[in-house]
Amino acid sequence: MDFNAASPEDIYVSGAVTTAVKILVVGHFAVGKTTFIGALSEIAPLSTEEKMTQASSGVDDLRGVPDKKTTTVALDFGRLTLGDDLVLYLFGTPGQQRFMQLWEDMSRGALGALLLTDPTRLSDTFPVIDLIEQYGLEYAVAVNSFDRQSDYTEAELREALDLLPHTPVVFCDARDQRSSADALLTLVRHLLERAS
Repeated sequence: MDFNAASPEDIYVSGAVTTAVKILVVGHFAVGKTTFIGALSEIAPLSTEEKMTQASSGVDDLRGVPDKKTTTVALDFGRLTLGDDLVLYLFGTPGQQRFMQLWEDMSRGALGALLLTDPTRLSDTFPVIDLIEQYGLEYAVAVNSFDRQSDYTEAELREALDLLPHTPVVFCDARDQRSSADALLTLVRHLLERAS
């Protein structure tokens, strides 16, 4: 699979597309959702990243991400065509608790969710899993390790996150297009299996 940025004439979806699927890209604060969508989107992604200010001091937990300077304040959006007749619309949710009211609207019509998690901040993932389950979404877990390899095995992560046996777990680097594509395809395969 080769993903290239869309040219101006490729901004619109082909008339051959018969199936459009809404996928949520979710995860805790500063896990790489915006980066993930930016790595995959065939169109210029919509991003609502804003500079973090002193107003978020004491509200946004920067442990583990002291260099973070921006945050998503509404959503991220990207598009990826998987075949002549199938297009995925990727919606990235904000990670902070104060934006959780957006989840209800964003989850409507979503076929499933790709849950990004940072293995160094697993406890931050539990509120996100709660929301996924509250809205009845099927999901796969993508462990975003960025520069480091995870110190945890898949089995250890499954146990730590208390995942059901059928929930896929994949390791990825959200900055890498191929790695991100593999994680997204893991979710798509899971959704197809659960639907059959």
